[in-house]
Amino acid sequence: MFLMFALVMGFSASAQTLPDVKVENQEGKVVSIREVVDGTPMIISFWSTTCKPCIMELNAINNNLPDWLEEVDMKVVAVSVDDARLKATAKAKANVFKDSFICLFDANQDLKRAMNVSLTPQSFVVDSKGNIVYSHTGYTPGSEQELIDKVIKISKKK
Repeated sequence: MFLMFALVMGFSASAQTLPDVKVENQEGKVVSIREVVDGTPMIISFWSTTCKPCIMELNAINNNLPDWLEEVDMKVVAVSVDDARLKATAKAKANVFKDSFICLFDANQDLKRAMNVSLTPQSFVVDSKGNIVYSHTGYTPGSEQELIDKVIKISKKK
């Protein structure tokens, strides 16, 4: 029961910053996750190709993103945690989102471990300075609204 509650409910992270971990971008270049911090708040979503709720969440975010961008300047980072065997499949699936999201690939799962991600989907809201201000595990239709609400809230605190 507690696990289900934990999956549905988010929790606030306090004063945790993005770790300095390197991942691969869509072009195959190795970059630090901190390089995506540019003064814009963001949603970072960890996903895998075999996780149906992950794909549902990414699709929901992608469908809502044009409206969200009218409200707030933000970006979305989709981090695949698929291992080397599934990386080509992950890149193909991520291709659908490449115009809307920054797509990163964590085949060794170093970033996943550094951010204590145990289950996917797991999403984080990160402020303009790279501080993790919110985390949510699991997906139910409509829970993407919780993510954008957090982004809007931290954007108004500038």
